[in-house]
Amino acid sequence: MYSKEQASKLKEAFWTKFGQYIAPHPSAEGLKINWINYKTGIRHLHFKMQADHRSASIAIELSHPDHGIQELIFEQFKSFAKILSSYLNEEWDWQLHSTDENYRTVTRIVKTLEGVSIFKESDWPEMISFFKPRIIALDEFWTDASQSFDLFR
Repeated sequence: MYSKEQASKLKEAFWTKFGQYIAPHPSAEGLKINWINYKTGIRHLHFKMQADHRSASIAIELSHPDHGIQELIFEQFKSFAKILSSYLNEEWDWQLHSTDENYRTVTRIVKTLEGVSIFKESDWPEMISFFKPRIIALDEFWTDASQSFDLFR
């Protein structure tokens, strides 16, 4: 078991290492990008990477306080499901109105890697290999599809 400070330092070390690993990779538009804090340009719409002591996950997360708007954006993503899947080369889990770690209602399109821990440095290469191609694929998808979501800006 780790103290809060130890856990925080390990998490920070992982995300720093991931950031250093992916930083040389430009965005789909050829620009320098902050991959860890990816900006979609739409409020309450995030590409979110998370890791804890049991798993790692990457998600398109809709956190708009109006659940109806969450559902509208989710439906818009559903209309792009085949295109999104072609960028990701895999199926993700589509979750309308689930609860996040802060007990807020969010909607997610998520992929999870079970059985890894951010607290085990030996798992970091697997986690980095999980996150990197998926966040790059999300960026490529978003570069092509983001204009279709402009009405939610």
